[in-house]
Amino acid sequence: MCARPATSTADRYLESIFCIAGEGEVVRPGRLSQWMGVSPPTVTDALRRMERDGLVMISEDRSVELTGIGRERATSTVRRHRILERWLTDVLGLDWAVADEEADRLSSAMSELVVEQIDSSMGMPHTCPHGNPIPGREPTYGTLVPLVTIPDKTPARVRRISEVAEHEARPLLKRLSAVGIKEGSDVVVVSRDGEAGSLTIVVDGTESALPLEAAQWIWVDVGA
Repeated sequence: MCARPATSTADRYLESIFCIAGEGEVVRPGRLSQWMGVSPPTVTDALRRMERDGLVMISEDRSVELTGIGRERATSTVRRHRILERWLTDVLGLDWAVADEEADRLSSAMSELVVEQIDSSMGMPHTCPHGNPIPGREPTYGTLVPLVTIPDKTPARVRRISEVAEHEARPLLKRLSAVGIKEGSDVVVVSRDGEAGSLTIVVDGTESALPLEAAQWIWVDVGA
């Protein structure tokens, strides 16, 4: 596995491509532009350079895929970020949103030796705080479905918060944390209000309201 810190623009693109594809989306320049907050021409120029360097493949329909080398670098970048997020939340006690931002900053500043030591000191966790797998490790849960889709009164367990919420809606992470939703939380949908656009849920015995938009990004294991 590539051990270099994620310091270059290419690494940020590789990480974004990895995460978007991991959500089951087809990666295209327009989606990368939205995800990264840069202009379409900037994305096009970056992808051309990355294609030239053998990091990505661009199809005729403009979909983008990682090459073997590109995936190796992307995997290393994502791995470092998720390990540091876990450390920042579990050991230092930062909330989800702050930990995500700080992991971005620390990833390029810490040596691989320090990251490995942090990982080992935590017992080599399988996931980041949001339940997304640390590359190379497989979490042990069944087929996941969005919380918004499960029938009312059906017991479920929170396993993962979508990368979309983690990356594009960081304030939502604060909201989820405030109502007690985290990896491993037991949750039941009590009722739903289409007009208000919200669900009433019970999380680990406590009732709360949750926007429908947020519920689509929470992946649960039904009957866990």
